[in-house]
Amino acid sequence: MIRSILFDLDETLFDHRGAVAHGVTRWTESVAPDHEPPPETLTLWRELEDKHLPAWHSGECTFEEQRRRRLREFCRRLGLPVPPDLDEAYARFLTHYETAWAAFPDAVPMLDDLSGYGRGLTLGVLTNGMPLQQEAKLRRLGLLDRLDPVLTPDALGDRFKPDPECYLRAAAKLGLRPDEVLLVGDNLELDAVGPARVGMHGVWLDRHGTGRPVPAPVVTITSLSELPGVIGGLMS
Repeated sequence: MIRSILFDLDETLFDHRGAVAHGVTRWTESVAPDHEPPPETLTLWRELEDKHLPAWHSGECTFEEQRRRRLREFCRRLGLPVPPDLDEAYARFLTHYETAWAAFPDAVPMLDDLSGYGRGLTLGVLTNGMPLQQEAKLRRLGLLDRLDPVLTPDALGDRFKPDPECYLRAAAKLGLRPDEVLLVGDNLELDAVGPARVGMHGVWLDRHGTGRPVPAPVVTITSLSELPGVIGGLMS
């Protein structure tokens, strides 16, 4: 029996890429108005997220320092001037990024559909992000009161997905066994394969319809609108 569904946040419920696209474009225009950003600008920003975030996850550097490293390398690789105050520069990017915060269109209807399963089903979030920012996103999207708890590494002893202990501690926080918890998200390894290894149910949200093969017992969906049907099948 599924007793709790945990959602990843960025690129699952929240359109992180869309907000980043807006933030990066506006920030680049503000620091170099005569500089024409190349087509790969947004791809580079995402590449640098993947490159530098693990240093924070491993404890090699602080959350703020990985941001500085990302922005410094981003500027150098695009031929932009490196700001003397990287923290202030990143704060300006965040201002633009936050103005574009939005939920995916399928998020709220899916939560409405799941509400029909009654009070026995807990809906929460399991994210590798910082608690204040992730809760701020959910508040802006109008989802904070619908998703509780919001589990971040701070609440799980600095354990990040896909560390098995992250999933086990999340289940323990819920007072449940791993097999009573389902995790759904856009990252195949972090949000589906990883939890499945410790006995959770993993659902991969393949929004772009890549058709990538997945190992059993992971389930693939291409829209959150499909999730209630998956849950119904598991609970029947």
